Amino acid sequence: MRLRAGAAAWRLAQTFWVGGLWLLHFVMLPALQRIGLAPLLIEEVGAGLRSLLIAFAAFCALLQGLILVQAEGLSGLWRQARGRLLLVILLLAVSYPLLRAGLPGAEFAPRFVYLLLGFCGALLVLQPVPGQPRS
Repeated sequence: MRLRAGAAAWRLAQTFWVGGLWLLHFVMLPALQRIGLAPLLIEEVGAGLRSLLIAFAAFCALLQGLILVQAEGLSGLWRQARGRLLLVILLLAVSYPLLRAGLPGAEFAPRFVYLLLGFCGALLVLQPVPGQPRS
């Protein structure tokens, strides 16, 4: 029963944070541009929502890490691809606000980290859920 609850929590957390990152970047912000909102307003909304989504992604990655440790043990973080991806995701999530604070005029670096985070999330989606048999 505990493994089924962990698998459900893993899938739910992954759906929300990975889907949220992709939805914001590829659907919501382009839709706001298409509606005709002012570019500065769209940029301000995007910056605020990106920061919130990255904080949420870090929280969900921590939750997923705990589920992985519970199912596979602490060594699962190092020896499995999904554990290593979760560690990279956490590092990227921590680096995002540091880059925004350290490079206030640079827009490329934080946006690149955001896209890397979305890509790592997509790779994590391809990995099997902990405690489930590999298909």
